[in-house]
Amino acid sequence: MASQPLIAPSILSADFARLGEEIAAVSGPGAGRADWVHVDVMDGHFVPNLTIGLPVVRSLLNTTDIPLDIHLMIEDPDRWAPGYAEAGADNVTVHAEAAHDPVGIARDLHAAGAKAGYSIKPGTPLEDHLDTLRHYDTLLVMSVEPGFGGQEFIPSVLDKVRTARRLADTGHLRVLVEIDGGINADTIEQAAEAGVDCFVAGSAVYGADDPARAIASLRERAAHARAATTPHAAR
Repeated sequence: MASQPLIAPSILSADFARLGEEIAAVSGPGAGRADWVHVDVMDGHFVPNLTIGLPVVRSLLNTTDIPLDIHLMIEDPDRWAPGYAEAGADNVTVHAEAAHDPVGIARDLHAAGAKAGYSIKPGTPLEDHLDTLRHYDTLLVMSVEPGFGGQEFIPSVLDKVRTARRLADTGHLRVLVEIDGGINADTIEQAAEAGVDCFVAGSAVYGADDPARAIASLRERAAHARAATTPHAAR
């Protein structure tokens, strides 16, 4: 488990006309600094929404020293994922439901110098992908249906988080457990108790008057919940 809860604000909820400034708002020192910046890449096919692509990501990489966490909600990630790693993204996540050769994608991402992330939708069973996950660094559990921000958290996905946490703690998997969707002050504690390492938060950060203070508050809540959960606190 990560030594402290990691917070990855999602720029899907930021002002797209001011992305550089929005990232700068979570780049200061202290507890309000983002650990990752989460970037949702959507193609209008795998999900019914269209956002940004590689040219914008390249520009963002020039604006910040915070690692970029790229979440590819696209068809044919086998073709497109390596380009994001080659551009300098720290973690590139593809969807189990879209990847044709997920082991090959992980190999290509590692060869390009990035960590490899593997995401599953709320209805996708974790058990079907355990062998594949042995090749990955990050498991991104979707707690909403991917495609749009601001959706309501689906608590039933926490069963998958608990399974992944147990497998990671026993050495059967070596993944950082990340969650994305509906994470806010009301839901982050239950996600932390289930064993999440990294929390993607969109409107909870960028909908706040002070995004850095929102990050610090979310981190504190997650740390408190983790410490209060005996099995996790013992780690």
